[in-house]
Amino acid sequence: MKYMKEVKENFLNKEKYLSQYATKSSEALRFYDEEEDYRPPFFHDIDRIIHSYSYTRYLDKTQVFPRSNNDHISKRITHVQLVSKIARTIGRALNLNEDLIEAIALGHDIGHTPLGHEGEALLNEISKRELNEYFAHNIQSVRHLMEVENDGKGLNLTIQVLDGIMCHNGEMLDNVYEKITKTKEEVKSDYELAYKDLKAVASRHPMTLEGCVVRISDIIGYIGRDIEDAILIGKIKREDLPEDIVSVLGDNNKDIVNNIINDIIENSFNKPYIKLSKKVFDALLKLKKFNYEHIYKYSLTAKEKAYYKEGMNKLFYEYLEDIVNDNKKSIIFRIFLDNQVKSYMDNTNDKRKVIDFIAGMTDELFMSEVKRVCQNEEKVL
Repeated sequence: MKYMKEVKENFLNKEKYLSQYATKSSEALRFYDEEEDYRPPFFHDIDRIIHSYSYTRYLDKTQVFPRSNNDHISKRITHVQLVSKIARTIGRALNLNEDLIEAIALGHDIGHTPLGHEGEALLNEISKRELNEYFAHNIQSVRHLMEVENDGKGLNLTIQVLDGIMCHNGEMLDNVYEKITKTKEEVKSDYELAYKDLKAVASRHPMTLEGCVVRISDIIGYIGRDIEDAILIGKIKREDLPEDIVSVLGDNNKDIVNNIINDIIENSFNKPYIKLSKKVFDALLKLKKFNYEHIYKYSLTAKEKAYYKEGMNKLFYEYLEDIVNDNKKSIIFRIFLDNQVKSYMDNTNDKRKVIDFIAGMTDELFMSEVKRVCQNEEKVL
């Protein structure tokens, strides 16, 4: 390109005004060195993520409520876009690196299973039983982006993005998020440790303040929207929300998002951390508990859970047998393994291959496959 130098400078121009606590593009690290083009590395990571097949599958992945007949109910793609917008709002207010924020936010749920957290719990049971390893969607997101995507070659994303995705844990709420300095080797070690000791990694904060922003934004992105979805399909009523929560956060997604964002900006401006006030933190903690007790526990009925558990286990063993018998007609070969490079095929345990495949399935594909192997759908759904 004739004006490569000038274009590259244009891309980096805004970094002159970033906070002293922001992560600069010059700090970006990759596991495998490569020559960058005019796009800054974190900006380049965004492109790699949104052009991946995994990102496309967000379109048919459950957020909370599978099999809803209401077109307005959130899908996983809705959630990651909300998280990205919320996180970039906070990031811009605090003069942080929005490219890094967006890359982490858009990639943070790549490893989520069909049926959302219910599917994740089922696949975790299989993984612990068959491999003596935990399955968690944040760790699978890193695995998918490093070792499964791009036909098994991975995307070679920056360490800061992978770390932010690994540490995005939206199930754990803190009132202060401080970044933890990590080396490339420590990030890789945390990733490997998570398969054996998930709790040890779950509580660790990201290595960048941008990653910390995405971690809290994950909660902001789902907590109010899940309430709106639950009201829309009749799971709860707006007046069910406790007054001590409503008086602080509001009773609708718009107010909840705005009040939390404003509180974070107020308590984090020109600070080396991301912080919630005690009042908002306590209310958010109570709201999270309310959602679990009144919404998430009832996303599937007991019969539906049993049905999908039976189906996932049957599919796991069928696909595993297909691999052992080299059954090229099987769907796991036709739409997954036949496209993977030799290094993935040679270096990946057969059981792990099946878990990678099931984790990557859309709801529609998973449900159709479960229907194929189970005979009792009409009695359950």
